[in-house]
Amino acid sequence: MVTPLADDIWWYDLGGTNAYLVDDGALTLVDTGTRFHASDLIGGLRDAGFELRDLDRILLTHYDVDHVGGLSAFDGVELTIHVGARDAPFVAGERKAPLSNHKGFVQRLGRPLISTPDNPVEPLDDGDTVGSFTVYDTPGHTPGHVCYVSETLSAAFLGDLVVERGDGRFHPSPWLLSYDTGDVAQSIRSLAERAPDYEVAGMGHGVPFKTGGSERLADAVGRL
Repeated sequence: MVTPLADDIWWYDLGGTNAYLVDDGALTLVDTGTRFHASDLIGGLRDAGFELRDLDRILLTHYDVDHVGGLSAFDGVELTIHVGARDAPFVAGERKAPLSNHKGFVQRLGRPLISTPDNPVEPLDDGDTVGSFTVYDTPGHTPGHVCYVSETLSAAFLGDLVVERGDGRFHPSPWLLSYDTGDVAQSIRSLAERAPDYEVAGMGHGVPFKTGGSERLADAVGRL
């Protein structure tokens, strides 16, 4: 089941992790949960009035089992998968996460729960556009973490750059779940400075916001 956040934006609450469905002229899924969420993802499309064949693209904020595991649900569907350039080789199955980093070690443990997609994986760089979305490099949680901001829809999809913990505020990705928390802090500052104002803010964990998204990120900067 999906919950409307705004016109043409729906929230999948997958039980601890989030995904989003967005129609900006091309039907877009932002993140995919785990492999166990396949039926939820497909059912949510129908709840929003679409069919599986209507899906045009998938935008991944980063490579983690709870964001890319559901890709297997879309094997056989003609679409393109977009992801930050530094995480793209992991998604495409061309490289394994490094064991030299504590977060990379956790990612390596989760690898058996991720299958290599049969759809093309397109790497994205800072400033690239996909439909109405502008791509912002936001490394730290993972090396290739990106955020997607649509000025047209007044919405930002922040992945795990920040988390909402039930208090209506953004908090930085913590050390245990990040490659580099210094990079996380810098990425939060950079996104707050560079992105246009937006209302809807969808993060990977916690309750997304329907209004005041960019203001809440600015508040997080003040607490770094």
